[in-house]
Amino acid sequence: MTLLTLGWIGLYAPLALGAVGSMIGCLRGGTAACGAMLEVESGYGRFVGVAAMPSSQTIYGIVVTMALPAAITVDNSPGIFALGALSGVALMFSALAQGAACAAAINASKSKPEVFGISLAPAALIEGFAVFAFVFALVLAGRLPQ
Repeated sequence: MTLLTLGWIGLYAPLALGAVGSMIGCLRGGTAACGAMLEVESGYGRFVGVAAMPSSQTIYGIVVTMALPAAITVDNSPGIFALGALSGVALMFSALAQGAACAAAINASKSKPEVFGISLAPAALIEGFAVFAFVFALVLAGRLPQ
């Protein structure tokens, strides 16, 4: 019974942990965007757009969850748990880090608008790491026993 329970936890972990990271990451970016909007006269849309960047990890988590085997058995539960939990943790931490990078980009570009594009480079790099975790989770999900 414990193995099956771990399998169910692993099945939901990518979505749940990715969503938690996205919420906190968007919160970090959103608070920076709100502060920036008080200090500038225009360009609010780009701040809101940057603040929403960490939400992509939730989408990755949904896809990984859907790619994992729906039939949870004693044979595949350990793999589902390990793959789901580890990919979920990777997505969560990437969303948290991306939120901090987005907040920094917003804070930099409110004072110096010409650095807006280049200030997003760290957030884009972090997104790349989330994509690596996402893609390899999908590849490994296909190798789990049915």
